[in-house]
Amino acid sequence: MIRLFKVKEKQKQNSLANGGGPPVKKQTAGELRLNKDFSELNLPQTCTIEFPNGKDDLMNFEVSVKPDEGYYKDGKFLFTFQVPPMYPHEPPKVKCKTTVFHPNIDLDGSVCLNVLREDWKPVLNINTIIYGLTHLFTEPNHEDPLNHEAAKLLRDNPDEFESNVRLSMEGGRVGNTWYTRCIENPYD
Repeated sequence: MIRLFKVKEKQKQNSLANGGGPPVKKQTAGELRLNKDFSELNLPQTCTIEFPNGKDDLMNFEVSVKPDEGYYKDGKFLFTFQVPPMYPHEPPKVKCKTTVFHPNIDLDGSVCLNVLREDWKPVLNINTIIYGLTHLFTEPNHEDPLNHEAAKLLRDNPDEFESNVRLSMEGGRVGNTWYTRCIENPYD
């Protein structure tokens, strides 16, 4: 019992030292590393980052990718990042919230990017993932697909693939799937 009172007394002293407010929450190792990643972040001009839950929730954020070249030029693609407490020993969970006709992104938003799976190492960071995502739009990979239809078309008929990408980005239908318009107006 005496130890319990000492702990409570110590918490009260810390609270008074913090101006009477609630005790300051300690950051986890993952949050500390994420802070470091954000301080060193060097986003490409085609990307933006937002914190929909506010800057207090660094473990969940969104990245918008707006390719300025390739098949997906002028599109805007939103990705959510959920960073696990074991980061950087476990990679973030990344989902594409924009439905897109892409060989490496399926209709559920799963992303096939090697650094999010077998090639993840704790030395990699958020910057690496964002550059990987931008690379998926400039150089889609038909050899490691999630969307096999898109991969086959990219490999066998790049002109038809390009036509389907444009149609999907304009909010059209490709196969049995309707897509939401994701083309940015260049005059905005």
